[in-house]
Amino acid sequence: MIKCLIRLFKSKENIDPMKKFLIVGLGNIGDKYENTRHNIGFKILDYYSASHDFEFKTDKLGDLAYYKIKGRTLIFLKPSTYMNLSGKAIKYWMAKEKIPLENLLVITDDLNLPFGTLRLKGKGSDGGHNGLKDTQDKLQTTKYSRFRFGISNDFSKGRQVDYVLANWTDEENNQLKERLELSTKIIDSFVLSGLKITMNNYNGK
Repeated sequence: MIKCLIRLFKSKENIDPMKKFLIVGLGNIGDKYENTRHNIGFKILDYYSASHDFEFKTDKLGDLAYYKIKGRTLIFLKPSTYMNLSGKAIKYWMAKEKIPLENLLVITDDLNLPFGTLRLKGKGSDGGHNGLKDTQDKLQTTKYSRFRFGISNDFSKGRQVDYVLANWTDEENNQLKERLELSTKIIDSFVLSGLKITMNNYNGK
């Protein structure tokens, strides 16, 4: 883990927009969704906050946390709009905080990747993911960074919804901690080193 000072940031001082980053974890609100595959975006942000000793607070359209790391301001967002309307919350907070598009990172599950595979891209289609589809629709672009966490496609025909909304298996849970730890490093790298370097260092790991 990159060793750096991270503290809760509450002041309203002016900040260089290029040093502000919106890190969004996609998921569905509510206890019944907490440990489901579809909520890996929330889970990664929760793991990051727990390992760095900060908490989220409920705000408009989501749970939010502000932190600073080596002169950069990280704004973590867990939308409360449910997955299919994720773009609404993302668009609102990008506008409110004046976040440049290149400083947006959206974290989501991906059925097309084997379990635990981590992959970043700077643009692309929604791949059939409703959260990314709404984000693309609201932002009117596919050119934003997304961090995809593979959940595999080990389900029978017609059972996709049941699969993504099911809890992790015991075997998956045993492997999650290491994957979550690596995911926090990817977030730090994206903020401190940029997308290209992060892709080169972490894609496929």
